[in-house]
Amino acid sequence: MFDDIRPYRDDEVTAIIQKLINETGLQTSIASLVMPKFYKYFPKLSQKLIRLSLKLKIKTFKNIEDIQQEVAKYLYKIINKSTDGFTFNGLDKIDMSKPALFISNHRDIVLDAALINLALYQSGLATVEAAVGDNLLGKPWVADLMRLNKSFIVKRNEKTKRAMLQASKHLSAYIHHALTDNKKNIWIAQREGRAKDGIDKTNAALISMLLLNKNKQMPIAEYLQQLNIIPVSISYELDPCDSEKAIELAAKEATGEYLKSENEDLNSITLGLTGQKGCVHLEFCSPIQGDFTDSKAIAEAIDQQIISKYRLYDTNRAAVAQLSPSSENILNTKEISENSIQQLKKRMHGLNKSQQHWLLTMYANPVFSKQTLESKH
Repeated sequence: MFDDIRPYRDDEVTAIIQKLINETGLQTSIASLVMPKFYKYFPKLSQKLIRLSLKLKIKTFKNIEDIQQEVAKYLYKIINKSTDGFTFNGLDKIDMSKPALFISNHRDIVLDAALINLALYQSGLATVEAAVGDNLLGKPWVADLMRLNKSFIVKRNEKTKRAMLQASKHLSAYIHHALTDNKKNIWIAQREGRAKDGIDKTNAALISMLLLNKNKQMPIAEYLQQLNIIPVSISYELDPCDSEKAIELAAKEATGEYLKSENEDLNSITLGLTGQKGCVHLEFCSPIQGDFTDSKAIAEAIDQQIISKYRLYDTNRAAVAQLSPSSENILNTKEISENSIQQLKKRMHGLNKSQQHWLLTMYANPVFSKQTLESKH
């Protein structure tokens, strides 16, 4: 019923892996990542070496658990090399005896879901099935790779409104089925696309999609009990893709559009994984429960938790201090470390004035979001 979007099962692993070993696109991507100089001069030989390496490495993979354990090893390496520490909090206060639908803010294409998985893995809990947009799956082998690692597909490129509605209903039914029948934890971002400007806001249309599967007679409160939505607030001290995001935001502001280059998403994934992130923190919030009137009210409840639990760093405060020198009444700017100010200046190197402004804005906006939230309550 859900074969077109669901993750692969254990009994499908061997056949998919055999197909992937011979995939030249995958060999090229790995070679350019792990041996860029050698690949530049000896592309064919690099591909052969990667193919042999893959054969040796993954012939031991018999099921999804084997793959996830291998992914966890790489994730630990990434955290050790590219962060100053990864912490998480709140899982011990949540009843994890029933599956959860984790909805988080969205800053990094791959890492947001991967870090939630790592927190669950370290806590002895089942990892999530993660939503991934088909806009990131331009090549079939990329989709195969993601679905081997417990990802399900969100169709965003349907041609007509009717087809989009059908895809949304199908996705809504799959998420409910995975949670209630298969007892799987699920992750989905609070909106399509990363919050490049640093404003974390849940798209009410996402909540409407989740409710499409609800029986019309069932109260929203009862359906929310079944979905068990748990917001997660993810805070990165530094964004490895900040200058790229600033360039895009400045271009959109100036011309109204920004055209992505062919491999831009793949480059963003690589940079997001390998670039320096400073400290990274995850805060698991309270389940969304209650008799909400509509999708917008549910989205606002998610936002309230994500923003209030977002961990601010000196980089956020330093950005506010540089954008608004009169903000000393808001921030104790004397306590902002000189190191954070220098870090931001270094990250703005090579950007024009408009791009620099956007880079500072994306770091400052979490502070402004918190202020706005506090002024409302």
